[in-house]
Amino acid sequence: MGGVNTAERSPKQDRSRATRQRLLEAAVACLAEHGWAGSTVAVVAERAGVSRGAAQHHFPTREDLFTAAVEYVAEERSTALRALFPQGAAGGRRAVVRGLVDLFTGPLFRAALHLWVAASDEDQLRPRVTELEARVGRETHRIAVDLLGADEARPGTRETVQGLLDMARGLGLANLLTDDKARRERVVQQWAALLDEALG
Repeated sequence: MGGVNTAERSPKQDRSRATRQRLLEAAVACLAEHGWAGSTVAVVAERAGVSRGAAQHHFPTREDLFTAAVEYVAEERSTALRALFPQGAAGGRRAVVRGLVDLFTGPLFRAALHLWVAASDEDQLRPRVTELEARVGRETHRIAVDLLGADEARPGTRETVQGLLDMARGLGLANLLTDDKARRERVVQQWAALLDEALG
């Protein structure tokens, strides 16, 4: 009997999941394009092709919607990054460094940045974004350690990997103003050489 109920619910659950995903993707796109001030639940709902009521059913507040959106895409990017390097750094650390740097360029980083700036002014948003950023930061660090084959038992390894991620974030910030691929590639090559030396 339970199986019949599950079968009956499945298409509705699939539709609900698809609606939620469309809202999250639309929220990230809006945040990247229009910033916090120009991104409302109504604007996102329209972009996603759903009613405002449906959007609020999934995400009761604006803060719920945008923190969930950035978290969702961060998870998607992490999954994609792992999939790019199933063998870790076996294909060369330079490719891994480039993949990590790419995480901090493009619409996701731009959307996250708008969320951070908004959180610095919005008391309701700040604790959510701080907690989200800590969680995403830990996960990104863990992925970097795995992909680079870094041994965190060795002194300085943790800081070396964190330095790489901080550098990648800095390149992402610079990319918001000017897309300087040639300079970025030279920095990537230098960091890959430094990591080979530091991580062994």
